[in-house]
Amino acid sequence: MSKLRTTISAQSRFLSTYDGAENLCLEEIYTENVLEIRTERGPAGLPQKSPVTLGLEELFGTRGHLNEEADTVLVVGEAGSGKSTLLQQMQLLWASGRDFQEFLFVFPFSCRQLQCVAKPLSVQTLLFEHCCWPDLGQQEVFQFLLDHPNRVLLTFDGFDEFKFRFSDRERHCSPTDPTSVENLLFNLLQGNLLKNARKVLTSRPDAVSALLRKYLRLELHLKGFSEEGIELYLRKCHREPGVADRLVRLLKATSPLHGLCHLPVVSWMVSKCHQELLLHGGGSPKTTTDLYLLILQHFLLHASPPDSVPCGLAPGLLQGRLPSLLHLGRLAVWGLGTCCYVFSDKQLQAAHIDSEDISLGFLVHAKSVVQGGTAPLEFLHITFQCFFAALYLVLSADLSPSLLRQLFSCHGPHSSLLARLLPPMCVPRSEHQEGSTAALLQEAEPHNLQITAAFLAGLLSREHQGLLAGSQVSEKALLQRQACARSCLSRSLHKHFHSIPPAVPGEAKSMHAMPGFIWLIRSLYEMQEERLAREAVRGLKVGHLKLTFCGVGPAECAALAFVLRHLRHPVALQLDHNSVGDVGVEQLLPCLNVCKALYLRDNNISDRGVCKLVERALHCEQLQKLALFNNKLTDGCAPSMARLLSCKRNFLALRLGNNHITATGAQVLAEGLRANASLEFLGLWGNKVGDEGAQALAEALGDHQSLRWLSLVGNNIGSTGAQALALMLEKNVALEELCLEENRLQDEGVCSLAEGLEKNSSLKILKLSDNSITYFGAEALLRALERNDTILEVWLRGNTFSAEEVERLGQRDTRLLL
Repeated sequence: MSKLRTTISAQSRFLSTYDGAENLCLEEIYTENVLEIRTERGPAGLPQKSPVTLGLEELFGTRGHLNEEADTVLVVGEAGSGKSTLLQQMQLLWASGRDFQEFLFVFPFSCRQLQCVAKPLSVQTLLFEHCCWPDLGQQEVFQFLLDHPNRVLLTFDGFDEFKFRFSDRERHCSPTDPTSVENLLFNLLQGNLLKNARKVLTSRPDAVSALLRKYLRLELHLKGFSEEGIELYLRKCHREPGVADRLVRLLKATSPLHGLCHLPVVSWMVSKCHQELLLHGGGSPKTTTDLYLLILQHFLLHASPPDSVPCGLAPGLLQGRLPSLLHLGRLAVWGLGTCCYVFSDKQLQAAHIDSEDISLGFLVHAKSVVQGGTAPLEFLHITFQCFFAALYLVLSADLSPSLLRQLFSCHGPHSSLLARLLPPMCVPRSEHQEGSTAALLQEAEPHNLQITAAFLAGLLSREHQGLLAGSQVSEKALLQRQACARSCLSRSLHKHFHSIPPAVPGEAKSMHAMPGFIWLIRSLYEMQEERLAREAVRGLKVGHLKLTFCGVGPAECAALAFVLRHLRHPVALQLDHNSVGDVGVEQLLPCLNVCKALYLRDNNISDRGVCKLVERALHCEQLQKLALFNNKLTDGCAPSMARLLSCKRNFLALRLGNNHITATGAQVLAEGLRANASLEFLGLWGNKVGDEGAQALAEALGDHQSLRWLSLVGNNIGSTGAQALALMLEKNVALEELCLEENRLQDEGVCSLAEGLEKNSSLKILKLSDNSITYFGAEALLRALERNDTILEVWLRGNTFSAEEVERLGQRDTRLLL
């Protein structure tokens, strides 16, 4: 135990993954990421509640369990979202005795290293030979582990980099008998081996199958840094006076760069290149490619003698290091094609990697708890491997147009990346010479190919044409590659759009993003060509564009706005259940002119983002609907919303449910409603408006001529609020549905509403479920129904009726839903 703690402490103390010099102390710069529990889906496939966020120390708590019998906790996140660092922090907290002390043993593993193990393994071999060897009493130690599995934690980082796909077909239950490394891992995750030992698995989302999810105790989504997290991280990295302040100001003034920084790997790059960003004023990066070229410049300049190269990433700087860049690029392509992400000395020699190439700093020693021997090398991060692969494809003299089409095109099913995203049986493979670049790319994992292709698009942009001019590729060949990439991207999007089924008669044509759509949009954005974006969406006639659960963050929002703003027909844009945030809202503003509706539920948006949204929406004639429920809105956004209601004459729907709006905010909204004559739908469910807020809203809606639907579900409204709403019903002649479930109306409030119903001629549905109503209150409603022929349904489920009373009430009037 002592040896294990000491070894893991030493391995976890520095962030060598992000810095070849190993000078980043994890304790000093670790910053919490946004970690959300995957919520259960309701009947319609949507989460029943807003996501719950967890701290790292709550990882093994009792909330959000999917399967109580399972042992495995899964943490999913995009490349660069901080999964490896989260595990490293967990291991450091354990090794230093500060947390997770319910475990006596922690065994960390890297999936990218495990997949290199060719010989069969037993559990004992895995733990002792590939993690930490007990100096004495190996059998006694192993028996203790088997007898007390609940005191054992195993972590497996990077399941998406494990070349074997999960299967539960081959059952293996013996901890001492050897089996293949993939079968051993799969049976550990299922609990067939070391049952009741906790296992934590990290992965990118695309690699997680429905079959694997059957064996999960808990699934968490790591969403990267919040805005506050970005600032905190930069302040931890730069304690010198004024540096962090200037960096934070730069980010806030540069929306595209700020949007990229929610990924910790990007925040690290910004921190690393802070001098270039602050001192040289060459324009802040807009795209991911811009940023990786900046970090390339930083490393190349750092490895060059002082005053030997011009300032900035000039063609001469690239040309001077061209052999090293090609060596690294070829290694990156070979690694992607063979699913190899750690490289032995033999593999480095085969790729002609020498000490000069390694000295640039892009290859670092892989972390390994096992002592002795030379640690293999790996790229700083998987995104760097993809970047170097793209750089190799651009700089290679022998890159053919057909290879570009293989990456980008939907022209033919044999060569397209989109075909690679389909099940293998659906699409026959093209034959390429073994070991060729084309053959390697055909075998690469789709999510790595997507990253590589997006980088390739960025490198082939006009913006970076001059940079590549000094390479071994002729100007004519570069222009041909640029034209080919543009043509392939445009055709791919057109093909994607043409695959949309025709609209149902009477409904707007709807499109839900298919796999690869976000990647195509990101690739277009990396090229930064307005004409290409305009051409890509020319002729697209879609009334509703749905991008729910698509991992859309601020960077994706920038790309969407860059392309969608060229639409000629208004569209309803649905981005529910993503990670848009305030910065993402800011990125979407350029395309707000073409949006007739914007749906942003569950996107971690605060008042600041909404106020900017409303400020732009006031000048967007097309925009008529906003859905912002399940966010972080407070009374602070109410003045902006009131202004929207009072100034925008064609606005139809505002949904603000499940936020933090109180009576104060409701009173401000009410002022906006008094000046409004167009709103038809108002949703405020799940807030805290109370009686005072209900009163203010009711008074404002008494004479409202257009509102048809009002939801005040779960707002702590009592009899006083009900009385005000009853008076509103007496005067209002437009409202058709009033939702008041989950309040505290009780009989007194219901009796008031019954009086209002007697004089109302428009309401069709009244929802009063879960309000502690007794038979006495129901009697009052029955009397009102005798005088009201308009009402069609009164919901009374979940109230305090006996079975006999339910039967009796149902017989007296079938409009009561009990």
